[in-house]
Amino acid sequence: MALFTVTDYDKMVYEQELKDFLPKKIIDVHTHIWKTEIMGPKELRPGEVKRQVTWPSLVAKDNSVEDLYETYRLMFPDKEVTPLIFGTSDGGVKSIDACDRYVMESAKKTGAPALCYSLPTYSAEELERRVIEGGFLGIKSYLTLAPVYLPEAEIRIFDFFPPHQLEVMNKLGGIVMLHIPRNGRLKDPVNLAQILEIKQKWPKVRLIIAHIGRAYTENDVGDAFKILAPAADLMFDFTANTCAYAMEKLLESFGPDHTMFGSDLPILRMRMKRIEENNTYINLIPPGMYGDPKQDSHLREVSAAEGEKLTFFMYEEIRSFKIAAKNVGLSAADVEKCFYTTAKTLIDGAKADIYGK
Repeated sequence: MALFTVTDYDKMVYEQELKDFLPKKIIDVHTHIWKTEIMGPKELRPGEVKRQVTWPSLVAKDNSVEDLYETYRLMFPDKEVTPLIFGTSDGGVKSIDACDRYVMESAKKTGAPALCYSLPTYSAEELERRVIEGGFLGIKSYLTLAPVYLPEAEIRIFDFFPPHQLEVMNKLGGIVMLHIPRNGRLKDPVNLAQILEIKQKWPKVRLIIAHIGRAYTENDVGDAFKILAPAADLMFDFTANTCAYAMEKLLESFGPDHTMFGSDLPILRMRMKRIEENNTYINLIPPGMYGDPKQDSHLREVSAAEGEKLTFFMYEEIRSFKIAAKNVGLSAADVEKCFYTTAKTLIDGAKADIYGK
């Protein structure tokens, strides 16, 4: 049985809109892999409250490395896709060790580059040991791992990427995949100040601002790119983002040498179309496919007829990037940078700095 269905409409979207736009080789810099049986039940720490949206968990119960590569085969049948893989914090703190071991094993098995999932409680020595022993190229973390006493809206970057860990990444020249916190998203002044501080204090950190700083609507952008301009070597991925405006402003400000494709698989297997409404995003979804839409304010069902014309989140993301690329006049070579070359340069650089090869 197929992992998921690719409809005639999906095939038409790919063949007519995306196939010729995309380069032959693609690097996906933002993918999660995990297996339910190694995660255990989701456990909140004492005093912890839920700090993330619900809808991503509705798409897939897990994402084995085999499922990840099968997804690429189904969605990009004529392309060669290499993922940058890392685990997930969805199972809670106790499951991160098991998940990292699975990522390490999967990286050795497939040759895919990988990041370690870091807890803010790791000492500098512990973090460096985990990175080197696992053959990782850097670290990923998430705001849910910040101390439990912090309200979600008050979490700062340094609460889950503490300075002593950034010092280790600076020493190694490692990648730091940053999913920024806070309700203001990319334009939040605390986020912007701490991003600039990271690049000032730890200039050898290969810092990736994931999801274009969660700028999922035009309102999320603000003057962020102007403020971040002094940090000229910042990297961004446009993972799980369909805001062509944010993509366009990113390309205008930092260019294709700092812009990378990412998927956030498995959630980009979702069938949806994203709209902006009242300065937030709504995922329009087929009726009945993802349970009761009332469980998350970002979900809204459409009619059955409309649902038949909803394709993958993956394709919607690339459709939006295609619009942005056209608006800023990207060449085919520039597009290839965004989907392959820029990420390859980043990954190869981290590998050379950490392991001398």
